[in-house]
Amino acid sequence: MRFQSLLLFSGLFLCALPSLTNCEEQRIPEDKLLVVTVATKETDGFRRFLRSAKHFNYSVKVLGRNQKWRGGDHTTAPGGGQNVRLLKEALEEMKDSEKIILFIDSYDVVFASGPKELLKKFQQARHKVVFSSESLIWPERHLEDKHPHVREGNRFLGSGGFIGYLPNIKEMVSDWLGEDADSDQLYFTKIYIDPAKKKSINITLDSKCRLFQNLHGALDEVVLKFEDGRVRARNVLYDTLPVIIHGNGPTKLQINYLGNYIPNTWTFETGCTACQEDLRPLTGLQESEYPLVMIGIFIQQPTPFVTVFFERLLNQQYPKNRLQLFIYNKEAHHDQQVSSFLQEHRHLYHNVKFIESTEDMDGTASRNLGFDLCRKDKDCDYFLSLDIEVVLKNENTLKIIIEQNLPIVAPMITRTGRLWSNFWGALSADGYYARSEDYVDIVQGRRVGVWNVPYVSSVYLIKADLLRTELTEYDLFNSNSLDSDMAFCDNVRNKGIFMYVSNMHNFGRILSTENYKTSHLHNDLWQIFENPVDWQERYIHKNYTLIMKNKLIETPCPDVYWFPVFSDVACNHLIEEMEHFGRWSGGKNTDTRIQGGYENVPTIDIHMNQINFEKEWHKFLLEYIAPITEKMYPGYYTKCSTPLNFVVRYKPDEQPLLVPHHDASTFTINIALNSKDIDYQGGGCRFLRYNCSIQAPRKGWALMHPGRLTHYHEGLPTTAGTRYIAVSFVDP
Repeated sequence: MRFQSLLLFSGLFLCALPSLTNCEEQRIPEDKLLVVTVATKETDGFRRFLRSAKHFNYSVKVLGRNQKWRGGDHTTAPGGGQNVRLLKEALEEMKDSEKIILFIDSYDVVFASGPKELLKKFQQARHKVVFSSESLIWPERHLEDKHPHVREGNRFLGSGGFIGYLPNIKEMVSDWLGEDADSDQLYFTKIYIDPAKKKSINITLDSKCRLFQNLHGALDEVVLKFEDGRVRARNVLYDTLPVIIHGNGPTKLQINYLGNYIPNTWTFETGCTACQEDLRPLTGLQESEYPLVMIGIFIQQPTPFVTVFFERLLNQQYPKNRLQLFIYNKEAHHDQQVSSFLQEHRHLYHNVKFIESTEDMDGTASRNLGFDLCRKDKDCDYFLSLDIEVVLKNENTLKIIIEQNLPIVAPMITRTGRLWSNFWGALSADGYYARSEDYVDIVQGRRVGVWNVPYVSSVYLIKADLLRTELTEYDLFNSNSLDSDMAFCDNVRNKGIFMYVSNMHNFGRILSTENYKTSHLHNDLWQIFENPVDWQERYIHKNYTLIMKNKLIETPCPDVYWFPVFSDVACNHLIEEMEHFGRWSGGKNTDTRIQGGYENVPTIDIHMNQINFEKEWHKFLLEYIAPITEKMYPGYYTKCSTPLNFVVRYKPDEQPLLVPHHDASTFTINIALNSKDIDYQGGGCRFLRYNCSIQAPRKGWALMHPGRLTHYHEGLPTTAGTRYIAVSFVDP
């Protein structure tokens, strides 16, 4: 009894050890809690709110469904009175005096914890009504002095969230006679700063953000806390874990970022838990049942590997008769490539519209037109915006992003070797790029999922219904201050529509268009520096990477090595480039192109430096020849210094053969650029000392052999057609 008396005397509400069971019974039962919110339309933010509520098993009552919103835009100006009116009407029907009402916004709110913790913290507040708090006063600053001071924490009331007993909240809203566009924040603030009303209703603020965290004015205070397969927002200023996170005012992007994790959307233990929800599976559909997709292809600058782009488009595993093509080309250089593709393949597609470079249309107008064509076509289900510099390596990309069933979703692509991608994780104050805390982890694949982001570009899928209902304005891509992609994303964000990027698969990459010249016949040959991965895929033999592993190197003669290095396309392009240049040497001993001006064993040839290909060829030797040299000639290391790199042409009526000779090199590379019995007859190479001949060189395969002393050799006669070889004298 003495112990219990001391507790009572101290004025603390504590239970003695024998009374613990009774103390538990005094807690508010979870079924007494009702979450009430207003949502006149089902936005992406509202669906996110419901998902978090469902996760914690909250009971939610939604007011105002399908009603017109007349409460104004209270993110930038006072408003929200419609919320109070709807709440007042709903409360009139409720009679249970022990009912606990949690009234919160929903479009920009997520739950971070469940009813048990919320009710416990509400009880600990020792008041009948608890409002969220803010560090900034809104909407009337002149009322600042009338707010009660607090010992620690936020001083000002936030109307976006409050919790209390039904009778007290009824009393609080009973005097509401305002218009729907009046300020709910101002109404509740005036009650709070009125000492009599504050006392009568028994109101307090959640000053240390134990229940509610308003983000406006507090962004630096809030961090993510990952623990045991769950994610919380932690207020580091007050060391609290709020139950409800509210992106009030201009903090919508921050709540979107936090919503990528809270409450368990993505965790280190489970990865993405929401990525398999609400999918639209295509498996099992007949081809005629697939969604009809309009693919908008935009060519706005000279771009490498355009032919390859269309090859990959053909390889997309999606019924061609369920695809429409809208192709906009600004560059005359690419008209022929597009026309060639359409001439051969347009019959495969449901419909095709091609805007050539000669038509008077700019890039912004083309994007608006593409959207509008889909918007007005009742059969169009999706629009895929696809810039020509996008490399879609994943043949199932379109299927994958359709199945995500999201309003706007981009497959993540990156630029090789850089952190550049087709999305932004955050925005700066002026609406430009800013790096989010998780950006690098997402780009580098350390965090995998589907992410709500403020900006996407280059390639993304948008639902056609969205264009017909929410994004009905024709001029979505035009702005006086923003580029077209930024203008579009700004319009989307202003509508409260979420944009997502998925890195759940390796979709592909984006090309660099910097320094791309169009002065050659096959300009892609010069891309070994700017786009090395794409250059390799286009021009290096498909079996090159298997040389060491599968022992593809052959030894047809002593110390002569034979291996695949060039693709057929590389061989064809190099021949065509040289013939297009056309300035073949005369095959005479006098040659002003070389040091000294005299060639002992002349050939009919064109040097790489004559077509400004010397740097690119040297890079090729370093990347693809040097590793094999060092493997085959142990202990010899090369920097591939070479004064002579050239393409030789052999013709029966021009120069059919080459007399026996040594090469002025440590080792020589000789690559066959075309095929015997198809392009020419005869030809080959004979090493005299070993009486060893290679008479059927394979197209794209390189012969590597010592140049001086040991490997005296000759070029065997070409008896018909034209034979081409690429030669390098390495390390003279």
